[in-house]
Amino acid sequence: MQPRSPWLVLLVCVASCNPTDWRFEHPKTLYAWEGACVWIPCSYTIPKFNSELGNFTLYHNPEYDNVTKSYRGTVLYNHTQTEELQVRQGRVHFLGDKRRNCTVSIRPVSVTDSGQLGFRMTSGTDKWMEKMSLNVSEKPLSPHIQPPPELRESHQVTLTCSLNFSCPEDPMELRWSLEGTVTSSTILSTASVLTQSWLTFEPQWTHHGQNLSCQLWNSTARQALSEKTVQLDVKHPPKEVTTVIQNPTPIREGDSVTLSCIYNSSNPSVFRYEWKPLGSWKEPSPGVLNIHNVAWNAEPVACAACNTWCSWAPSVNLDVQYAPRGVKISPSVQSEVPAGSRFTLRCDFSGSRPTGVHFSWRKNGSPLQAGQELSFDSITPEDAGNYSCSVNNSVGRRSSEPWTLRVLYAPRRLQVSMVPGDTVMEGSKVALTCESDANPPVSQYAWFDWNNQNLQHWDKTLTLEPTTVEHSGAYRCRGSNRLGMGESPPSTLTVYYSPETIGRRAAVGIGSCLALLVLAIWVVKLRQNWKRIRSQQGLQENFSGQSFFVRNPKVRRAPLSNGPHSLGCYNPVMEHSISYATLRFPEMDTPSTGDAGTAEVQRPPLSSEDTVTYSVVQKRRVADYENVTPDFPEDEGIHYSELVQFGTGVRPQAQEEVEYVTLKQ
Repeated sequence: MQPRSPWLVLLVCVASCNPTDWRFEHPKTLYAWEGACVWIPCSYTIPKFNSELGNFTLYHNPEYDNVTKSYRGTVLYNHTQTEELQVRQGRVHFLGDKRRNCTVSIRPVSVTDSGQLGFRMTSGTDKWMEKMSLNVSEKPLSPHIQPPPELRESHQVTLTCSLNFSCPEDPMELRWSLEGTVTSSTILSTASVLTQSWLTFEPQWTHHGQNLSCQLWNSTARQALSEKTVQLDVKHPPKEVTTVIQNPTPIREGDSVTLSCIYNSSNPSVFRYEWKPLGSWKEPSPGVLNIHNVAWNAEPVACAACNTWCSWAPSVNLDVQYAPRGVKISPSVQSEVPAGSRFTLRCDFSGSRPTGVHFSWRKNGSPLQAGQELSFDSITPEDAGNYSCSVNNSVGRRSSEPWTLRVLYAPRRLQVSMVPGDTVMEGSKVALTCESDANPPVSQYAWFDWNNQNLQHWDKTLTLEPTTVEHSGAYRCRGSNRLGMGESPPSTLTVYYSPETIGRRAAVGIGSCLALLVLAIWVVKLRQNWKRIRSQQGLQENFSGQSFFVRNPKVRRAPLSNGPHSLGCYNPVMEHSISYATLRFPEMDTPSTGDAGTAEVQRPPLSSEDTVTYSVVQKRRVADYENVTPDFPEDEGIHYSELVQFGTGVRPQAQEEVEYVTLKQ
C-alpha cells in the first residue's frame, strides 16, 4: 500500500479543520440531587499548537453582553494565570490542567444550581465559551433497570441496573432484591457518568410476576436513598394444568357434564385449549367443555392449555353410572300360542351400574306384576298383546322392545256393522261388514237374512246397491277359521222412502182426502136439506094442534110488526139466546098483542068473545117450558114454538099462507 502524500493530508486538514475553534468533550447533561456532589469530566484542545490555558471561569447561566463584548452571570469559579491550578474555590474544585483536562467537581449542589454551566476559557488572544446542562432534583435519583429482551424459563439472563450519577467524593452502591451473581461498575467519562450493576440468574416460572428491585444505597450513610422496581416477565408454558369436573358426583348416563381446563400460571396467556378424545362436543367458552347426554361408556377426558407451548393435564375418568342395558324378553316358546297353553316370559339384561335392579312388566302400556319372570298357567285370547319389561336401578329405567304374544282361537264376538248406518234412504248404497275376533283371521264368511235364507255371499262385506224398502230387515253373518266357527247376532237395517216417493204418495193421499172432504160436505148439505124439508112437513102436520118448530142455525133479527094482526111474546131470562117471538094471525075484528116470558105472561085486555093466545119459545138445553118435545134431539140449533089457546069460542079458520113465526136473537 502506497503511503499517503503529506500534501493530501494537509489539504484534508485545511478543508475540515478550523484552527480557530476550540474542541471540548464532556457530558451534555449531568444529574444530581440536593446535597450531593457533581463530577464534571471535561477535556479540551486549544487551537494553537503548544499553547496553554491562560484563564478559566465557570459561570452559572452565562449571558453575552454585546455592549461590553463579554459574558456576565454567576461566577462559580475563576482561575487566572497567576493562580495555581487545582485550587478549590468554595464549592467548586478545578481538577484539570492547562493543556487538555478541564474536569470540575461541585459539592454540594443545590436545586438552584440547575440550569446551564458555562466554561469560559482563554489562551492568549483565543477565547471560547463552552456550555452544558446541570439538572439537580430535590430527591435522590432513582436507578433504571434494563431487562433483557426476553426472560424465558430456565434460560440464564443478565439484568442491568444503572444510575446517571457518579461522584468519587460521594460513593454510591446499587443493590438487587433477587439473589444471583451481581457485578458493579462506575463510569466517569466525557461521554457519560454512570453507576451500574449487573444481575445474572436463571429465571423459573415461579419468578413470573414477582417484583425485582434495585436500590440506590449510600455506603457512607448505610441507607437506601431510592429504589426502582420492575415486575419480571418470565415466558413459560402453562403450568399445573388440570381437568376439573364441574358436575356434582356421581355422573349419570344422559347427564350434561361440564369440564374446565385450569392452570396455575402461563406466560404468554393461554389462547387456546385442546381436548381428547375428540368428539362432537361444544366449548361455550375457552377452557370449558360441555358434554351433552354423556354416554354410559364415556372415555377418560384430558385437556391441554396452550400459549406458545401446550401443556397437557392428566386424564380424568368420568365414572358414569348408567341404567340397565341390553334389556330384552326371552320367551319359553314361540310367539303364537294356542289358547289354554302354559307360557312363561323372562326379562334379561346385559349390564347395570349400580348392580341392584328391580323388574316390572307392562302389557299394552298397562302395568302388570313385578318380577323377572311372567308366567301364564292357561293362555286366553285376552292375554294376547304387546309385552315389555323394564329394569331400573338408582340411575334410571330401561325397557325392552315390545314383544307380541299371539293367542290362537276360533272366531268369536262376530257382529254386523253397517255403513253409512242402520237407517238409510232408498236408493243409497249400504255396506254390511262382518266384524270378527279370531286368530288366525276368519278365512270364510257366510250371510243370512231375516228369513234365515243363505244369501250365497262369501266375502267379509255384503254390499246392497241400490237399496229399496224391501231390503229392510235383520242380517247376520257366520265366520270360520281352521280352529272353529262363530256367528253374529242379527242386525236390523231400516230403509226409508225417499222424498220423491213420499211426495208422490202424499199427492195421492191429499187428492183422496180432498175428494172425501167434498163428498162429506155434499152429504152434509143433503142432510141439511132433508132436515129442512122434514121440519116444514112437521110444521104443517102439527099446525092443527097449534105447535110448530123452526130451525135457524144463523138467526136473523126480523123487525117486529106493528100491524094489528101480530102478537109478540118476550122472555127476559132468555134475552141473550132468544130475543123475540112474533106471531102473526089472520085478520080478526079485534087486534091483540102479547109477550112471552119465563115466569109471567102478560096480555092485553080482551072481550069475552075474543080468544087469548100464548106463545112459548124453547131451546133444546132449556127445559123450563111445557108441552115441548123436540123431534131432533141431536140438533141444538132447532127452536120450538107451541101455541096454546085458552078461553071459549070457536077458533078462526087459519090461513096457511099468512101464518108465520119469526124468531129474533
